[in-house]
Amino acid sequence: MLFVIALIGISLLGFTLWYSLRVTKLRDLPTWRRFLPLGLLLLSTAASLLRAVGIPQIANAVAFPLLLAAIAVSVAEVRAESRRRGAVVLGEK
Repeated sequence: MLFVIALIGISLLGFTLWYSLRVTKLRDLPTWRRFLPLGLLLLSTAASLLRAVGIPQIANAVAFPLLLAAIAVSVAEVRAESRRRGAVVLGEK
């Protein structure tokens, strides 16, 4: 059971990293919006590392919500970009 939970956590982290890096490549966004998901992911990772130094309360309260925020922002930006591309393609015909 612990292996399955670790596998889910690693895949969630990988998914978030992949989408965050994908958003950083969108050149038509302002710089702060391109790097917001990656910044949220790094803050989440830093908050998770607080468990290693003996501060699990902050890690438990902050790390997972920051990770979910990074996922939400990344997915929203990628979907908005695909909608903009679709509108441009449809507008050309």
